[in-house]
Amino acid sequence: MRNIANIIRISKPLHRLVWILALLILFSSALALVSPILSKFIVDEIVAKVQNKGGDINRLIFLVILAFSMNLASLTITVISARIGDHFSGRIRKFLTEKFYDKVLTLSQSYFDSEVSGKIVNQLNRGIVSIQGFLNTSSNFILPTLLQSLFTILVLFYFNAPIAFFTFMLFPIYLTLSYYSTVKWGKEEVKKNKIEDFTRGRIQEVISNIKLVKSFVAEKNEHSTVSKNLSEINKIYAYQSKTFHLFDFFRGLSLHAILFAINIIVFYNTFSGNLTIGEMVLILQLVNQARLPLFAMSFILTQVQMAESGSKEYFGILALSSKEDYGKLSQTLKAEHPNIEFKNVTFHYEKSGTVLDNVSFKINRNEKIALVGPSGAGKTTVINLILKFYDPTFGDIYIKDKNYKDLSHAYVRNNISLVFQENELFSATVRENVAYGNIEATDNNIIEALKLANAYDFVQKFPNGIESQVGERGVRLSGGQKQRIQIARAILKNSPILILDEAMSSLDARSEKEVQDALANLMKNKLVIIIAHRFSTIQNVDKIIAIDNGIIADSGNPQELARRKGLYSDLLRYQIEGNQKLLEKFEIY
Repeated sequence: MRNIANIIRISKPLHRLVWILALLILFSSALALVSPILSKFIVDEIVAKVQNKGGDINRLIFLVILAFSMNLASLTITVISARIGDHFSGRIRKFLTEKFYDKVLTLSQSYFDSEVSGKIVNQLNRGIVSIQGFLNTSSNFILPTLLQSLFTILVLFYFNAPIAFFTFMLFPIYLTLSYYSTVKWGKEEVKKNKIEDFTRGRIQEVISNIKLVKSFVAEKNEHSTVSKNLSEINKIYAYQSKTFHLFDFFRGLSLHAILFAINIIVFYNTFSGNLTIGEMVLILQLVNQARLPLFAMSFILTQVQMAESGSKEYFGILALSSKEDYGKLSQTLKAEHPNIEFKNVTFHYEKSGTVLDNVSFKINRNEKIALVGPSGAGKTTVINLILKFYDPTFGDIYIKDKNYKDLSHAYVRNNISLVFQENELFSATVRENVAYGNIEATDNNIIEALKLANAYDFVQKFPNGIESQVGERGVRLSGGQKQRIQIARAILKNSPILILDEAMSSLDARSEKEVQDALANLMKNKLVIIIAHRFSTIQNVDKIIAIDNGIIADSGNPQELARRKGLYSDLLRYQIEGNQKLLEKFEIY
């Protein structure tokens, strides 16, 4: 029941609303007991008149009007509590989503490296549904049900102790069977959730990579994988259903057996004259009403078990250690003319060997440097460390002589603009994508950034201009257009440090020329770090740092490294030889 305790603790800001709901429903439940009691007096009044033993028509009318008034009051309170319940549902859904989203936004990059986004979203949805269901159950059923059951037993005990005893015995028998039923259900639910998380995650991955799936004609395999998982989920559900209905049969059997005994006692005592007709009607109504909290308790146990298993991953994520605080005020600050320095930096990812080994270098203000080396050498890791996605295993990183350890993630990243190798755009308008790093930008600011990025000419041709939708990950734009939108975004953010991560690796010659012209505007008066495999794009940098197997193999300006034997000259020669063979093939000299 650890997760239930977590639910109660996490919902503390909403406890006041829960208590208001519970009290309203409790009052409504108490009014529901008044009707059977008034029925007793109404029946007794009618029987007295029929048997010529008295009977007062005015009293009868008063009792009927009072019963109607109580029912009307109960209806009014029920409607009010239902409206407050809807308000509570909206509040708890918002609260839980914000709590989860806040945690996700503060987790380290290493968490996302090992998780599928679809799985995270599925865990969020299941957690919210199960927790919301439990809290609604708590306010609507638990407290009112317990007190209504107590009141019913006490009233029955007043009129007939054996009947009260048999009615009371319904609860431990029914609840015990319900408890074991829900425990067995919950164990299987955990297995089912694990398969479902993987399946939902896979579906989202397939949708995100639909071109890949279709180009490899893998639709059948993907459909088969999901189908097998869904079949496994149905097998588990079938076992859950069989177990539940078996226990449900014994619950129903115990209920009917005890009700049969109660009916015998009630009818015999009424036949013997120990109970009046009115008392018989009252007892039968109370026993019938006792079945409602009984069924409610069974529902409560089911909701408790669903909340226990359904919220497991939700609270698992909330329990993770937050590595970042995006709310610090320092995110608005920018350093003037910063430099960056690595001092004896060593780094390895979780469950991997050393990626960087004792790396040291310094990038001066407004200097433009390129990181080169074979794939897997450690270039991207250097960028990840500069962006503070990870912390060095050993060593220190400095920005403008300030140690990264003393700086917030927001401060570091606010000083950096990044143009990705992959076209990282949102399914939104051109305006929203360009203004992503500067949400207060005006239309004129956005248009100016688009012009500097050589993007305004094609954007203004769209039907809705800067208000045009670009599609998921910019699917409605060409590669060159997407890159220039990214460059416009970086221009508008106007950070003093610029990182270009293979920004032109996937472009054709014409698009590369257009993007290079845009980058020339972007790189003015900035510290620039470029990752590039195509060396034609880095011939004008101030310095090249060649990285191989996690160490700095060489460094210097492009001219001296090209003439000096080493990693850079080898890589450059491979590219030149490849281009030369292409020219010879087409007899271009």
